[in-house]
Amino acid sequence: MTSPPPSRNDGIWLAFALVVALLTITFQMGSLPLIQPDEGRNAEVAREMKERGAWLVPTHNGQVYLDKPAFYFKAVALSLAAFGDTEFAARLPSVLFAFGTLGISWLFARGRLGRRAAAIAVLVTATTPLFVIHARTIIFDVALTLFVCGSILAGHLAEASPGGPRRGWLLVAAIAAGLGTLVKGPVGFAVPALVLIVHHMVEGRPRAILRMLHPMNAAAFLAVVLPWFVGVSIAQPDFPHYGLVEETFNRFTTAKFHRTQPFYFYAWVVPATFLPWSLMLPGAILLRVRRQRPLGPVTRFAIVWILVVVGFFSLSKSKLPGYVMSIAVPWGWLVGRIIDRAIADPSGPERRLVRTGTLALASITLVATLVIGLFGEPILRTIRTNPDIDPGRIQAVWLPLLGLTGLVGFIAIMGWWIRRPAWSAVAFAAFPMLAITLGSDVLMAVYDSRSARRMSMTMPRLPDDTEIVFYHCMPVGLPFYLRRTGTLVTRDGGELASNYVKYSLAQRPERPPGIVDVDRFFDWFSEVKTPVYVVVQRHDAPWLKELAARHGATLQRFYQGYHGALILPKETL
Repeated sequence: MTSPPPSRNDGIWLAFALVVALLTITFQMGSLPLIQPDEGRNAEVAREMKERGAWLVPTHNGQVYLDKPAFYFKAVALSLAAFGDTEFAARLPSVLFAFGTLGISWLFARGRLGRRAAAIAVLVTATTPLFVIHARTIIFDVALTLFVCGSILAGHLAEASPGGPRRGWLLVAAIAAGLGTLVKGPVGFAVPALVLIVHHMVEGRPRAILRMLHPMNAAAFLAVVLPWFVGVSIAQPDFPHYGLVEETFNRFTTAKFHRTQPFYFYAWVVPATFLPWSLMLPGAILLRVRRQRPLGPVTRFAIVWILVVVGFFSLSKSKLPGYVMSIAVPWGWLVGRIIDRAIADPSGPERRLVRTGTLALASITLVATLVIGLFGEPILRTIRTNPDIDPGRIQAVWLPLLGLTGLVGFIAIMGWWIRRPAWSAVAFAAFPMLAITLGSDVLMAVYDSRSARRMSMTMPRLPDDTEIVFYHCMPVGLPFYLRRTGTLVTRDGGELASNYVKYSLAQRPERPPGIVDVDRFFDWFSEVKTPVYVVVQRHDAPWLKELAARHGATLQRFYQGYHGALILPKETL
């Protein structure tokens, strides 16, 4: 497919896309506290890997944690080793994986859609809320997205590059699938393989499927994955059964992981998490139906990619929005191509489509401005009833939120009024960008109310020999901020939010170091000779208050219903 000739403003579009991506992905990334449970847990697992110098077997609060492979944790651990145990260092790998995804998307699209369309595609992906949220979070999905996209794109390029380059691209696809497997298990190769198989069938290339399955490609994939799998299996003999049966097969086919959603879950999640760009989706479908033209190769590829990924995870019993994040790349191509054609052809149907979507955006944001202006005070009074959110901070963001919706509405109205698709693109991109920047105080309030950072800052300074005890609870980010692990008093290990820990504890009667059965707590406590700082949640606060009073200690209340007490054991209870 011949790309349009470059124009002098193509570089402006790319620069604008990069600036917007930097703002939406990196703004405040080092100042926001780690949100629980995912960020706090993943950062602590990485910190423990760094402290132990581990490469294969992660741990969380000292317990073996094999819910996910070690690749992503090790990437975060290396960042912590280089830049310190900070929020910035912990989030940096996700940011780099996100920009890597944007980079390969642009490289692929610029030669097939043109430089301007490719730059707009980057802009679309970088301002898609689902992508932005995960790019700013210490979570596996953004790394998985990079390698899944890399594998799919390499497999596609292989069929456009006969001879030696084809073999090279197929090897790249296999290696990328292997790295995706090291990030999040078999889904790392299952998704690229399924997308490419369906794509080759649609394109009438059955032999391409056989080329994908060439033994050399399988060898490259195994060379990446097998050393890790064998090493972990030797270190933890129960891992093969857990990884293949419990974590993979049962997660896909059963509801035991408590992430069950209806089949149509993604039918509303995708439009909601791709706002505001998804406002153009109904018009784009209608336009395609009316035109009655064959789809272009990139369009067919993008549509197959989106439908296969959404369909695959719709069949799964376990569903989360982040599972389909890889479709943000082909989504960007489709929307970028529409806006590019709208700019190039003033009389074309794409311009009317963009103008209609812009009017929808303007209407929504202006209505939101009106609602905020009229009903803001009652909303603030409601928020003030939450003791974990500082009412002064919420009050301070009132005008910025009002300005956010009003400004986006104004830009959208201007784009619709003057009939300039470029203005419309700016309005669509401005919504998430301004939400991150102008709404920074809102983000800080929300993150602070769901993080262990404030708890760690208000705890008393503990002597080095103090034993921290998490009694029937686990503020999962607290060990990261305290730079130390503790003893968990539990029945089944569920407080660690680790399916592997629960599985492992259920398989053996003895408890590993760092785990104490609830029924044996007082026996264990009577043998402790050092200070003990006990952390409980609200329902166990009366019990801890009584225990603290018997030892001359006082109870300290934290946010989120946590309480703590520093106890010096003096007698056997």
